[in-house]
Amino acid sequence: MRYLTSVYWERGSVAKENQDSLVLLQALTKRGRVLMASVCDGMGGLAQGETASGYVTKRLQEWFYGPLLRAVHKRKAYWIIRRSLDRLVYDMHERLTDYAKKEKIRTGTTMTVLLIWEKTYLLWHLGDSRGYRLGAISGKKAAGGCIERMTKDHVRGKNLLTKCVGSFPYARPDFKMGTLRSEQAFLLCSDGFRNHIGDSELADVLCPDVIEEEAQAFRRLREIGEACMKRGERDNLSAIYIKALK
Repeated sequence: MRYLTSVYWERGSVAKENQDSLVLLQALTKRGRVLMASVCDGMGGLAQGETASGYVTKRLQEWFYGPLLRAVHKRKAYWIIRRSLDRLVYDMHERLTDYAKKEKIRTGTTMTVLLIWEKTYLLWHLGDSRGYRLGAISGKKAAGGCIERMTKDHVRGKNLLTKCVGSFPYARPDFKMGTLRSEQAFLLCSDGFRNHIGDSELADVLCPDVIEEEAQAFRRLREIGEACMKRGERDNLSAIYIKALK
């Protein structure tokens, strides 16, 4: 399976720095094409959010090119891959916590990770970044845009995070696994990208039926980002769009 992909990464009109970090990787192996994408949003209310999010995406990249591709080469079961990333998340959490203690700060980051190996997807999630699936879902037609929110916000009240990598006590990531069909798409995004736009608007603009080129996907991501800033968004805005091709 091949993919159409695009990335949007914007500091925003108010923030002094971008504390979001993104990673989007693909590898063509003898066992099929493997794709990994992740959005990590450093917690703005804590110190060094960009350090935390950058550290997590760096470790995810190392995991992709190391343990993950080795597991794919050996055709390891999906539950073994899940356990491998769960162990990585625990290690990242402990190291960030130790770093914060030494620096006498609190730091942390959200983490939403999507892994696609041929027609199977795996999704890990902590925090209030989000993962969406767009297109024909569960036998429904995508007319007018069909969207499914695949992640639950780990938030108390309006914006108080309850789970992340670092800062809080360790929490095992939420996990989902399923089958990806051609002409479906995924959107991973930070909260700044979706705070001022509804799911139906996201579905209309990013419906995979009408996106045929990567440049077109980027323009539509940028269109959403600019609309959010005009509506008052003050946070960083980041998104990754992935469409499965026939």
